Amino acid sequence: MRAAARSVVVLAVLAAGCGKFSVDLKQTLTITDTTAGYFDAGIVDGRNKLLPSVTFKLNKSTNDDLRPLSLNVAFKRLSGPGGAEEDFDESFIQGLTFHGNETAPITVRPKAGYTGDPPQSRAEMLKNSQFRDIRVHVFAKHGSDQWVEIGAINLPRQLIVQP
Repeated sequence: MRAAARSVVVLAVLAAGCGKFSVDLKQTLTITDTTAGYFDAGIVDGRNKLLPSVTFKLNKSTNDDLRPLSLNVAFKRLSGPGGAEEDFDESFIQGLTFHGNETAPITVRPKAGYTGDPPQSRAEMLKNSQFRDIRVHVFAKHGSDQWVEIGAINLPRQLIVQP
């Protein structure tokens, strides 16, 4: 009788540990309400500074709880039209929560940016021949699953002046 009771307890513990489920995040998550460009970070060390910036929401097409959900937002510098991508900077977001089936707006700005010497204006910085465009890749991860790219955003050459 005792052995049977122990077996039931062991099976219950094992079943509880099997509660993790795998989700196809590429199919489940959608990037929406995107705003992108270059944020005016003001004057840093006497130079105008612009930071790549992207704001978006995530929508999910399931009522399943996706906690824990993490994002890796990778900023890649483009070497020219149709050119290769180079690592620029990246940001990690952990513990993302949904309100219903969408998140609050998520704004991501890396620490790396572009600087220009006065009197060059911020608008002139975006037109400079040395300025290189940025593409943002958004990767998601649920639990211990692998990172999955859920979207890419090309940053337009526009100024964002509101925080």
